[in-house]
Amino acid sequence: MLSPGCVPGVMIEVRDLVYEYPSKRALESVTLSVAPQAITALVGPNGAGKTTLLRCLAALEVPYSGSVAIDGLDTRNAPREIHARLGYLSDFFGLYDELSVRRSLTYAAWSHAIAPALAAAAVAKAAQRVGIVDRLESKAGELSRGLRQRLAIAQAIVHAPKVLLLDEPAAGLDPQARRDLSALLVALKDTGMTVVVSSHILAELEDYCTEMIVIEAGRIVGGKAVKVRDDERPRFLIELARARNDLRTFLGAAGVEVVEADEYHALIVFTRNAAARAKLVRDLVGAGFDVASFGESTKALEQAYFAQVKRA
Repeated sequence: MLSPGCVPGVMIEVRDLVYEYPSKRALESVTLSVAPQAITALVGPNGAGKTTLLRCLAALEVPYSGSVAIDGLDTRNAPREIHARLGYLSDFFGLYDELSVRRSLTYAAWSHAIAPALAAAAVAKAAQRVGIVDRLESKAGELSRGLRQRLAIAQAIVHAPKVLLLDEPAAGLDPQARRDLSALLVALKDTGMTVVVSSHILAELEDYCTEMIVIEAGRIVGGKAVKVRDDERPRFLIELARARNDLRTFLGAAGVEVVEADEYHALIVFTRNAAARAKLVRDLVGAGFDVASFGESTKALEQAYFAQVKRA
């Protein structure tokens, strides 16, 4: 059944969501939307409500009040239809260690109502997507932590869902496995999948997330998602050698979008155009600012997170 408030161009729509445990209200008036084919980071401290929100999105928990719609379907009215469109991987996932990778994926395919005649093709496609084709005959219990994570993700996407929800997917992975996970999630997004990834470690999300939703004490900080990166207008960091308390004012008057600023630094959203950046540096120097450095920010998500929290 289509949600009455279905919004065109929105894959996930949450309105005034409230969820309560017997002794605690875990989510309070949560409203958010996620566009199709995006990788959205759900960030916040431990206990903020990230896992509860993901389970509500996955139609695994029934909210106390409010609504959740996935691809236009309301989670209260059409949980089974949503499960057919959605993949979910919890923080603590289990695998059948004695089953081969192929049999594990085949079982996942059957559990998603993929016909036996079509299951082999679905298994092959999922294994190829996550890069474990050469491990199809290996037992799940023989895989490394990173490969087990890939198998778990393959099980979650074997039915080619439109939406993929991942709860702390990089926990326990080594640096190379984390890099591989980043590349995998970007590849899934490029095939048209909408991905939501929760974590309380910002460095894990920096490489691949395009938007960020900050949640603290069951509430969305700032009330909406924050765009983390834009290929056309990335974030740049300006550093001064000498303090100036009018840096934000000067940049604002010049028409520059300022994310955050203090007496020595300014995080701005600006064009990649080299001539425009050169002019901005000339204008700063001409106005007496001692510019020590001006370069593209390498910690966009972390800076956006603290800027959002500070504004709230």
